[in-house]
Amino acid sequence: MATEESAIAPVNQQGLDIQSAPRAEMELYPLDTFAYEFPGKEIKIDFEITEFTAICPFSDFPDFATIRLEYVPNERCVELKSLKLYINSFRNIKIFHEHVINVILDDFVGACDPLSVEIEGDFHVRGNIKTVVRASYKKQ
Repeated sequence: MATEESAIAPVNQQGLDIQSAPRAEMELYPLDTFAYEFPGKEIKIDFEITEFTAICPFSDFPDFATIRLEYVPNERCVELKSLKLYINSFRNIKIFHEHVINVILDDFVGACDPLSVEIEGDFHVRGNIKTVVRASYKKQ
């Protein structure tokens, strides 16, 4: 059971302004799609994006990751050039690992309306800690 005291956000011991960029200010490249000509025939599409970078809101240093995305299209497929430009548009954005994966998942689902998506952010070691963040979506 959470107490009122435990609901308060933890204090930043270093006094730094650590927060992700507001979603409205991210200016991410839009994801384009094209019609999937075989709706009802389930296929899996896998992407491995090996050069993802964003900025750590805490340190202002770049974070590097491999993003793995697997999806089953419904009626739309993502267009690859727009996916590349979308991913590259994170380069100057201050965002936490956990938030990156949720933003990508939300934008991908919004653009493609897939039957399912699994996404993984495999972030490079930072300060002796390796971070892997996973999220998924399944159409109801």
